[in-house]
Amino acid sequence: MNTKGHAVVHAYILIQTEVGKAAAVASEIAGLPGVTTAEDVTGPYDVIVQAESRNVDDLGKLVVAKIQAVEGITRTLTCPVVHL
Repeated sequence: MNTKGHAVVHAYILIQTEVGKAAAVASEIAGLPGVTTAEDVTGPYDVIVQAESRNVDDLGKLVVAKIQAVEGITRTLTCPVVHL
């Protein structure tokens, strides 16, 4: 729940980019609505994004319509946060 009492879906989105594109991809994604952080990292993924949306459908729309449309991305893996 957010501060207004509405349910919010949080997720981490792991992104692989073309060689040399991580910083540009992270910078562009950081400006998208719903993205709370976008950082370029080392390891098997090049960028890790933290995002939030009102529901899973809106999260899917953010990933497919906005994030995957960014030039330089080759693959994404969306990991919704669960509270067990």
